[in-house]
Amino acid sequence: MQLNINVTEVILLGLTQDPSRKNIVFAIFLLFYMGTLLGNLLIIVTVKTSQALGSPMYFFLFYLSLSDTCFSTTVAPRTIVDSLQKEASISFTECIIQIFTFHFFGCLEIFILILMAVDRYVAICKPLHYMTIMSRRVCGVLVAIAWMGSCVHSLVQIFLALSLPFCGPNVIDHYFCDLQPLLKLACSDTYLINLLLVSNSGAICTVSFLVLMFSYVIILHSLRNHSAEGRRKALSTCISHIIVVILFFGPCIFIYTRPATTFPMDKMISIFYSIGTPLLNPLIYTLRNAEVKNAMKKLWRKKIVSDDKK
Repeated sequence: MQLNINVTEVILLGLTQDPSRKNIVFAIFLLFYMGTLLGNLLIIVTVKTSQALGSPMYFFLFYLSLSDTCFSTTVAPRTIVDSLQKEASISFTECIIQIFTFHFFGCLEIFILILMAVDRYVAICKPLHYMTIMSRRVCGVLVAIAWMGSCVHSLVQIFLALSLPFCGPNVIDHYFCDLQPLLKLACSDTYLINLLLVSNSGAICTVSFLVLMFSYVIILHSLRNHSAEGRRKALSTCISHIIVVILFFGPCIFIYTRPATTFPMDKMISIFYSIGTPLLNPLIYTLRNAEVKNAMKKLWRKKIVSDDKK
C-alpha cells in the first residue's frame, strides 16, 4: 500500500466556535465522562469482587463496562481539553489512532452485546444445558474472538482510509476524528472507499442489530412456557438489554450506513452514542438488576466496615 500523505495536522472545528457555548460543551462532556467512569468502574469492581455475580451474564457485563469505559475515553478527554482551546488540532497520526480505537471499542461493544443475547437465549431456552454450553472456558473463547474480530474490523477501516492520498485542506467539521469526515481531506475520488467503509461498518451495525432483535423476539416468545416469577425476571433482564441495543444501534446505523453523505445533525447524534450510551449502560444494568444492586450494597458495607476498623 503506497501512502501519499501531505496532511500532518488536522484542525477539528468541534461542536461550536462560540466561546460561551464551548464552556457548555466542556461542562456537559466532563459531567458525562465522569459519570461514565464512575458507573462503569463500579460495575467492573463489583463483578470482579462479588461471588454472587459469577454467572456468564455478569462475565459479559464486565467486558461491556470495560468496552464502554475505553470507548468513551477515546473521545471525551480530548473533546474536554479541546473545548478550552481557541483552536483544536490533532496530528494526523493521532487522528488515525483515535479512529482505530474508536472503531475497535465500538465494534467490541457490538460483539459483547451479541454474546449477552446468546447467553440470555441459552439461559432461557436451554436452561438444563446452560452451564455446560456457557462454561467459563467457552465464554473466555467467545470474548477473545470478539476482541480479534474488533481488531480486524478496525484495521480494515484504517487500511482503506490510508490507501488514499491526503493533501488538504486539513479542517474537519467534527469534534473527533472519524472516517467519513477524514475522507473529505483526501485529494482523490473517495466514492469506492466510502462504499467499502459503509459495507464494513454499516453492515456490522445493521446485521448485528437485526440479529439481536430477532434473538430477543425468540427469547420473549419462549417465555410463555415459564412460570410467572421466571417470566418477570427474564423479561426484566431482556428489556434492559433491548433498551441498550436500541439506544446504541439506532444512532450508529444512522451515521454509518450512508456513503459519502453528511448532515449537520451528525455531530449531535454522534454525541449520543459516543458519550451518552456509555453513561446510560451502567444505569440501565444497575437500576433494573436486583443482583447487581445487592452486590454493590454488600461491597459498600464491606468498605464501611473496613474503614471503621481503621
